[in-house]
Amino acid sequence: MNKDLFLIKGLGGKKKLNGTIPVFGAKNAALKAMAASILFKDDVKYENIPFISDIEMMSEILSDLGAEIEKTGKYSMNINSEKAKKTELDRNLSKRMRASVVLTGPILARFGEVSFPHPGGCVIGERPIDMFLEGFKKMGAEVSEAGEKYYIKAKDGKLKGAEIFFKMQSVTNTETFILAGVLAEGKTVLKNCALEPEISNLAEFLIECGAKIKGVSTATIEIEGTGGKLLESKGKVFKTIPDRIEAGSFLILATLAGDNIEITNCEPKHLEILIDTLRRSGVKIDVEKNSIKVSNNGKVKNSSLTATNIKTHEYPGFPTDLQAPMAVYLTQVSGESVIFETIFEGRLNYINDLARMGADVKVWDSHQAMIKGPTELKGKELDGPDLRAGLAYILAAIIAKGNSVINNVHFVDRGYEKIEERLQKIGVEIERVAN
Repeated sequence: MNKDLFLIKGLGGKKKLNGTIPVFGAKNAALKAMAASILFKDDVKYENIPFISDIEMMSEILSDLGAEIEKTGKYSMNINSEKAKKTELDRNLSKRMRASVVLTGPILARFGEVSFPHPGGCVIGERPIDMFLEGFKKMGAEVSEAGEKYYIKAKDGKLKGAEIFFKMQSVTNTETFILAGVLAEGKTVLKNCALEPEISNLAEFLIECGAKIKGVSTATIEIEGTGGKLLESKGKVFKTIPDRIEAGSFLILATLAGDNIEITNCEPKHLEILIDTLRRSGVKIDVEKNSIKVSNNGKVKNSSLTATNIKTHEYPGFPTDLQAPMAVYLTQVSGESVIFETIFEGRLNYINDLARMGADVKVWDSHQAMIKGPTELKGKELDGPDLRAGLAYILAAIIAKGNSVINNVHFVDRGYEKIEERLQKIGVEIERVAN
């Protein structure tokens, strides 16, 4: 784990950033597609892969299982899992990244058993895995727990198709059971599925490679399993969709500190809720097919932008991953805004640090906070607590008066590739320093 930090010279509220900032591939799509390689008997080719620390960790986990991984270009790679035999997820690796739990589906479906520790990742509240365990039980598996590890074994070595209703919409649960159902015996029906575009990105590629999946992009997905027969890509390429959270973060930055900013290589249709929210607040945004522009924003006074309430919700609702960056925006607009975080109970922990910078905030409980603006933020030294809050601290430091130090850069590196280099190109005075 690196100990790097960011030094940022704030703009003191001036909106003078200019230029183009590109969006890279979606980490949450790439990670799940990498896990899907376990279902294949041949090479799987990947394009538009963001080479961030989470991708490196997933590569390490797959390599430990026996997969062969080759980086074939700046943003491309091949994975061959034909020789993968191990069914135990490495404790140290998987504890560092919660997305590792998605591997349980394909491993169990292919080999009939899997063992793993409680998954890790950012500390933003509890992440219960009971839906995973209950789902595998419905598919005929036996579940036991010993020594802080879970052991799951399919009866007769094969998962059986089942009807699974998710008590809450969950991206990772939906993807895990799609992967499990692909090689199972019989039909698996998943109900109350999440609708995030990363799921469609994965499912559509599996269909191209022979998987029988119906209901993609709906709340009910049906998978007719192969009964253990592995998929074949036959040279087909998984192309990762643009990262909508990264695009949304850059759009919020553009409204806060940009004069003329164009965000390229993105999918605006995946950000309709954010674009609509910002427009209702008074921001002028131009949307093209694969880009978003905020133009002549330098003359816009924050006092002319109005407060707006945010309630996070599963896609297509307001993303929980954009809640912290949006809070920084709300410190700069006129009036009182309420944030209602409905997904994670620990995701407002960063609010007190915004208060240290000068924000007028009140935390009502673990899910709700009120922000009153506009207020001038002042540079501080901050310790980023997780990936999305770490990015929010960078945004706050950019618009603040004075200099800031952002520690725990490794959290930001989990989701944003070479973030400082892209920000430098639009005028941000940011420097990475090895600590």
